[in-house]
Amino acid sequence: MARNSEKAQSMLFRFRAQQAASLGIIDAGRTRRPKMITEIAQIPACEKWRGQVLKEISRKVSKIQDPSLSDFQIRDLNDEINKLMREKH
Repeated sequence: MARNSEKAQSMLFRFRAQQAASLGIIDAGRTRRPKMITEIAQIPACEKWRGQVLKEISRKVSKIQDPSLSDFQIRDLNDEINKLMREKH
């Protein structure tokens, strides 16, 4: 089986990357998430980033409900959730 570095050099992979770039498709794995999602002009890209933020928020909310966490860990998680909520709106 080919390694990931070999796959990245293949002609098909390079063609697909060029095709995606020409169509304006954003690869969420390769680009950093913007600070303010509401400032994005394209609706599909905005929905993709917003969905990613919502998934992070739900993971952290379920993690904050763990009774074995200390007060400091709960405060840190709460700060991270608040930061994500500001980023979402």
